[in-house]
Amino acid sequence: MNEISLRLDELLFPSIADVAVLSVDVNVAIVRVDVRCTAMGASCPGCGTWSDRVHGSYLRFPADVPSAGRSVVLQLRVRRFTCRNAECGRRTFVEQISGLTRRNGQRTERLRSTLAAIGLALAGRAGSRLASIVGAPVSRSTVLRLVGALPEPEMPAPRVIGVDEYATRKGRHYGTVLVDVETRRPIDLLPDRASSSLAAWLAQRPGIEMVCRDRAPFFAEGATAGAPQAVQVADRWHLSHNLSEAAERSISQHRQCLRVLVYETPQPTEAETDSAEEPSHSPWPTGHRFADRTRTVHATVHALVEAGHSRRAIQRQLGMTSRTVKRYADAVEPEELFTGQWQTRASVLDEYKPYLDDRWNEGRTNAWKLWEEIVPIGYQGSYQRVRAYLRQKRTSPRPVTARPPSPRAVAGWVLGTVSRIMCGAG
Repeated sequence: MNEISLRLDELLFPSIADVAVLSVDVNVAIVRVDVRCTAMGASCPGCGTWSDRVHGSYLRFPADVPSAGRSVVLQLRVRRFTCRNAECGRRTFVEQISGLTRRNGQRTERLRSTLAAIGLALAGRAGSRLASIVGAPVSRSTVLRLVGALPEPEMPAPRVIGVDEYATRKGRHYGTVLVDVETRRPIDLLPDRASSSLAAWLAQRPGIEMVCRDRAPFFAEGATAGAPQAVQVADRWHLSHNLSEAAERSISQHRQCLRVLVYETPQPTEAETDSAEEPSHSPWPTGHRFADRTRTVHATVHALVEAGHSRRAIQRQLGMTSRTVKRYADAVEPEELFTGQWQTRASVLDEYKPYLDDRWNEGRTNAWKLWEEIVPIGYQGSYQRVRAYLRQKRTSPRPVTARPPSPRAVAGWVLGTVSRIMCGAG
């Protein structure tokens, strides 16, 4: 019998001393293990005085790691000892088994570490689901609380740090993130991106040898003030990004040089010219809403007149006034009716059309950018008028030309070529 007890102690508590297993009760859903502590006494947690004077005892039922998918509960009888130190504030204290229990703990230490490891791997909800499957059902809040109770890992003093900004609300609130470049792990978050905050943080860590940052002036000032001994460098991403922006800006200034030869459309033959229809002398081309509506109504009125309808009947049928019906009926061609506010009326844009035409020929076709260019030189009209004028130029037939490459594409080609040459040279 003693051999069986010793084997149970070694099987159930291999790394815990002073524990004896009295019995094991197994049913369908739970395993109950009756355990007691075999130590002769315990040290007072207040003053550290050893005591073997037992004041009393009671049962605790901490949950232990599951076995074969079934929950395990310890029926542990613990003793309350009387402190022998008269000056100690504690009169009595309860014994704790090292590696198994803690004060006010509902779970054993090994179950706590198991659930914390699950929480670190899967977080709250997924960790709670896995814990229920293996036989230790807990809520997601408990999993997160056990993870939060873990001690902070000891981080070695950083030697090379990276400094960048992060946004809690983009465009409004920014902070500073500090990363250990050698381990690629974040170290700290600062609530703002002020140079004074960064300088104070760096001043507390004199072992920093290198600061990797972007070109922000407040980071440069903070690194200089807080770590004057450190070398300041720009990280690879910001170097590449700044170089690409500078290349694209330089190429955009010489965009006219990117225009390729213009391939004119073949001229129509004499037979094609003869077969072509005569162009209309209308001030509005085909497709204009006012012109198309006027032509449709004109054709309808003349068709009704030729069918023998009186003008009064046409007026009732089309819902027009007698004067409007008379105008359409008297007009031989619909172009005679094209008079009004759009015809031969001066526009506030007329003075700036030569400038827009020149910029258009240079390859600047963005209506918003061109509107921003002519506003400082006196244009007081709307952006929609500029957009309509450029849309007319964009949709009008013109010779077929090869589209020049965008500045971004050319900048990418230039940087890629330079990178390949440098890698080949290296």
